[in-house]
Amino acid sequence: MKSTILAGTPAIATTATCVLALAPGASAAPQACVSTNLTTGQSGAVGTIAYKSSTSSCIDLNLTYSDDANGTWEYYAGRLRNSNGTWFTCAKGYVYAADGSHSLNDSTYALCTDVNDNVPFGVASAYDGFDTVTITH
Repeated sequence: MKSTILAGTPAIATTATCVLALAPGASAAPQACVSTNLTTGQSGAVGTIAYKSSTSSCIDLNLTYSDDANGTWEYYAGRLRNSNGTWFTCAKGYVYAADGSHSLNDSTYALCTDVNDNVPFGVASAYDGFDTVTITH
């Protein structure tokens, strides 16, 4: 009986060593979504430019807050810059949003989807620009 216990003891020590060896690698995992405050550009323009986070677990550009400078609602569109420097509006186009917070889990507010890391982005307002928005990415 004693030899069985002693034989099992090194296996427990080895398992504990492996767990400790793996723990530092866990810190390299993607972080939660990152939020960036921007000022919108007028229709078809970009406004403030930011870059898609390379450390975030989010892959979309999500409108999580909006404040229309001249009213209580606006239409917003995500804008991306491609590799040749040309800006384009994401496929979703303009999305209606009342002033206030918007759920990260509501796909209505995913202005751009499947955005690659470090891609430059901005937000356009359909009517007047210079609105304040928060993009979670």
